[in-house]
Amino acid sequence: MLYWALMFFIIALVAAALGFGGIAGAMAGIAKILFFVFLVFFVIALIGGVARGRRPVV
Repeated sequence: MLYWALMFFIIALVAAALGFGGIAGAMAGIAKILFFVFLVFFVIALIGGVARGRRPVV
């Protein structure tokens, strides 16, 4: 999911550089949503690992 957030962010940067403001704004919004969803899943996975007694892999 982090990969897709990064891809949408790159597309947003390219669209902004080419002057497509509406598309750039939409892609940046999608990238932001995907990034926060990734963070939520990451925190849930960390909490689940700690609750099961496993050491988090760093």
